[in-house]
Amino acid sequence: MTKLAQWLCGLALLGSAWAALALAPPGLQPPGPLRQALLPLPVYLLVAFGCYSLATVGYRLATFNDCEEAAAELQE
Repeated sequence: MTKLAQWLCGLALLGSAWAALALAPPGLQPPGPLRQALLPLPVYLLVAFGCYSLATVGYRLATFNDCEEAAAELQE
């Protein structure tokens, strides 16, 4: 299984669990405070993923090693 397929399966699993809880039939709806926290959860997760991605790119860019030998070899 490729990494993309793993991510898509995980997203489908989380999305279906969220939809089952958020779109529950009227008799099976979760309590009010839980429902209020549950509805914007995908937006919160998307923002958290964006922050994590930005921090990872920034950290790796800040700690990028300079390779003098490869630079000299490319300039020849």
